[in-house]
Amino acid sequence: MKAPNFNYVRATSLAQVLQLLARYGDDAQILAGGQSLMPALNMRLSQPNLLVDINGLEALKGIGMANGQVRIGALTRHVELANAPIIAKHLPLIAEAMPHVAHVAVRNRGTFGGSIALADPAAELPACALALDAGFVVESVRGRRQIAAVDFFKGLYATARRSDELLLEALIPIPPPSSRPVFLELARRHGDFAVAGLAFQLTIEAGSITDGRLAYFASDDRPKLGRAVLAAIKGKQLTPALAEAAVAQLARDLDPIANVHGSAKLRLYWQRMLTRRALELARLGASAGASAA
Repeated sequence: MKAPNFNYVRATSLAQVLQLLARYGDDAQILAGGQSLMPALNMRLSQPNLLVDINGLEALKGIGMANGQVRIGALTRHVELANAPIIAKHLPLIAEAMPHVAHVAVRNRGTFGGSIALADPAAELPACALALDAGFVVESVRGRRQIAAVDFFKGLYATARRSDELLLEALIPIPPPSSRPVFLELARRHGDFAVAGLAFQLTIEAGSITDGRLAYFASDDRPKLGRAVLAAIKGKQLTPALAEAAVAQLARDLDPIANVHGSAKLRLYWQRMLTRRALELARLGASAGASAA
């Protein structure tokens, strides 16, 4: 199939984009990396009246730091995230996730903002943003606002971003020194869409989990926090028995969707398996850190 007819504008300013979004609303689509949009157009799953190309907007690019936060511009390419020293040093959870994002060709063109705005439940970056307590800055002609990641993802490909708003950037607080990342996903082949996955940011002190944010993805209609799981492990020593206490609570946090990859019961089993692995990796990492100290 071929894409339907549409109008095309290569934007030269943010103000121009916001005016076009205000005028066209849901009839407009933003072109950034295009790695999901172009297949959707060709399969006619998306049929916009207007395509707004924002690739020329330099203000939406780049990675930086300010006020204890890392700023990631919406037009930052996946390959830039994977290679950025700031990300490796301050947000290693994202650095661990990037090799799992599709394939090299996709990472060369795909953008951070595109992944967040699409809100694919199997995508790695929305889960990382949730685990890192990110805030997303969006703007329209009505003004600018910030939406917490926990409030941003609303359902299957659904977000709190309104049709006349453009995602500008993410602001992510730098985790404390005692905080450690664990990222795991299960896929049929490396680079395929995940069928289960997790992104943990755990604060570990003296072998105990004192705080953290546990994000699960690829099983439900959106990335979800493991609140009940965290409650079961917070303040306790990392032991194999603790992992069993954690997985026993997982059904309270997740409501997996059955699809061609497996039943809801199987997908919950996969997430339990990954949770055990993640907590074991965290335990081994804590032991190694204590030995090194």
